[in-house]
Amino acid sequence: MPFPTTNAGPQWLTGVSQCFPEFKFPQDTFGHGSQLNSQINSFSDAVICLSGGMDSTSLLLHLLAKGCRVRALSFDYGQKHKLELECVRRNLELLKSKKQAVEWDLIDVSAIGNLFHSALLNDEWEVPTGHYEKEQMKATVVPNRNAIFASIAYGYALSLATKANAPAALALGVHRGDHAIYPDCRPVFYEALQRAFELGNWDSDQVLFHLPYLEWDKAMILQEAKQSCDKLALEFNEIFSNTLTSYSPDPSGVSSGITGSDVERILAFDKLGIEDPIRYQEPWPQVVQRARELEKEYRESNSN
Repeated sequence: MPFPTTNAGPQWLTGVSQCFPEFKFPQDTFGHGSQLNSQINSFSDAVICLSGGMDSTSLLLHLLAKGCRVRALSFDYGQKHKLELECVRRNLELLKSKKQAVEWDLIDVSAIGNLFHSALLNDEWEVPTGHYEKEQMKATVVPNRNAIFASIAYGYALSLATKANAPAALALGVHRGDHAIYPDCRPVFYEALQRAFELGNWDSDQVLFHLPYLEWDKAMILQEAKQSCDKLALEFNEIFSNTLTSYSPDPSGVSSGITGSDVERILAFDKLGIEDPIRYQEPWPQVVQRARELEKEYRESNSN
């Protein structure tokens, strides 16, 4: 799905172009152009931030299906839904048993949980429920989270590229559904971040951002994940039963179905006409019906 481009880059980057008039944005920065899509098959390494949710898991499958040697980084940042990291561990063990080994490092930055202010971190702050684009969902923003994670992953990718004297990819699973609430998931943020990394490092041309989902919704991501599973001879339900998207699962990891992240995931599976393989605290038909009602209510309230 190519973006419209100008000499200064995609049209939605005009603000950044004004800030950095001397910088010419590469057309294929985000992996949508043919150049990067053809190159990614030949990368020696691809570094991915792997949370244990459905988006980054889909991206992991995407990279494996393209034949990349994947290096995965996960982060303990003091999140209340830390059970997602166990999902990462289970899926990587499953992939290893299927001859799809992935190098993995779990990075402890849990001090963030005490320093930063977010409903995802602070026990006294309840995670909001409802539609994923409602204003109250801003409570789930963790300040500068993606910049911190991407910075560490970029440093790793650049180190790998320098040692191997071969290009490496930095792959992130950010997508269109996050643009409304999370500023650090928007295209302009990643263009500015890439510019900062280029200014702050030697040999930065050795690392290319690969953000294939930047203008996709979750249903599109899931559809591609099904194709990746077919290519890799993996069972889709087996993989995605080991993912966690809910920001308020119960102690055993069963999803509530009522947080914004839950609702967006449920609607994606519903759009494809398939039942989500994870467990919810209510039966699937009830979970889907509530998500549909929330979607209808939100769209109607914002159409006036």
